[in-house]
Amino acid sequence: MSFFTQALVFLVQVAFGFYVLTLMLRFLFQVVRADFYNPFSQFVVALTNPLLKPLRRLIPGFLGIDWASVLLLYAFQMLELYIVGMLSNLGTLSPFLLFVVASVDLVKLALYVFLFAIIIRAVLSWVNPYGLRGNPAGAVLISLTEPLLAPARRLIPTLSGFDLSPIVALVVIQLLIMAVDHLTPQLYRLALGL
Repeated sequence: MSFFTQALVFLVQVAFGFYVLTLMLRFLFQVVRADFYNPFSQFVVALTNPLLKPLRRLIPGFLGIDWASVLLLYAFQMLELYIVGMLSNLGTLSPFLLFVVASVDLVKLALYVFLFAIIIRAVLSWVNPYGLRGNPAGAVLISLTEPLLAPARRLIPTLSGFDLSPIVALVVIQLLIMAVDHLTPQLYRLALGL
């Protein structure tokens, strides 16, 4: 692969990766019911609204899930995979295989968002333990991570003032990432066999 092609693939991955991450954050903020008037949330909304608002007129939410966000996530992830595949001379992938690969990528992205959010929250709690709620990014981190940390906190209570729930949540998330990595080759073989 030439330098120009490598650079182009890299730029496509950065551009699509940033927007897919932003869409994923918007979707996860809706799932955890984060404060959408928070400045950080408003930044995410401002980036995603131009494409999401028109799509919502066609695809309504159902069962508490914003299906327009899900469709847009899949569309961008599959488009990125298609463009990278064409630039890398991998040929045209079948739509089903693109869907399977995109599904794996999106599940792993969601897990990594939670993983890094918990790590950042834990570090910030050591640096500024009482300032998280007053900080816009800290408030979003709390909204995003609390649904995972609260059940872990019930399993392992605070010991001598130390909250060990982030460790439990990080171990569970890492196990889930390992499970996805373990199942991925079988999913790809299944998708290629169809």
